Amino acid sequence: MRTIRVFHGTPLKGKERVALDAAAAKHLLTVLRLKAGDEFTLFDGSGFEYGAVLELVDKKQTLVKILKIHGPVVESPLHVTLVQGVSRGERMDYTVQKAVELGVTAIVPVLTGRSVVKLDAAGAEKKRAHWQAVVTSACEQSGRVRVPEVALPETLPNYLGKQREHGLRLLLDPLAESSLDGFGRPADAKVSLLVGPEGGLSDQEITLAAQAGFKSMRLGPRILRTETAALVALSLLQSQWGDLA
Repeated sequence: MRTIRVFHGTPLKGKERVALDAAAAKHLLTVLRLKAGDEFTLFDGSGFEYGAVLELVDKKQTLVKILKIHGPVVESPLHVTLVQGVSRGERMDYTVQKAVELGVTAIVPVLTGRSVVKLDAAGAEKKRAHWQAVVTSACEQSGRVRVPEVALPETLPNYLGKQREHGLRLLLDPLAESSLDGFGRPADAKVSLLVGPEGGLSDQEITLAAQAGFKSMRLGPRILRTETAALVALSLLQSQWGDLA
């Protein structure tokens, strides 16, 4: 039987009853056709799940009663930040969705010299909100209890020029000499994975990334599309050092 999971944007700890926001209520009542007395699961990104039941449904509010709390072990011990060159339309949505299913911790969209997508400030915020909604939906579907944050899109040079936290930094490059087996597990269990957009990264961008501490890694003998490359790399990382072993 399918488990219905809904993200709640405010902390649930210590609460006996909460009112669902309009979007969540509409999804449960109109799309899934739940009624008063039906049970489902809430999560708030804190690492816990909350068994809940629809208690009151009317035109003014949808009230939920909290029944129980538990903390399922579904988050990977490996913390991966996906630094993804922005690709167009559904291709980027697919990458974001599947990256969440594969346990990514955070997503940083970057604009590169070969990015087809161009964004101004308003467009960047709109895209970030859209991708964050994709992330939330993927968490609901996949059983995750922590919601990865999507950063505001920025240019790759800006990202590389910032002070970043420690950890293994990997750059996907089909011409690289080393595969993942050539790198040791980072002591702090943190990995930043840089993946280029449809046209890949330029030689200058690869040089900039190397200066920022990124090490080039190849995935195999074939050149993969950007969305394929990101997901293959995440799968390898999780199987090597994460929770897909």
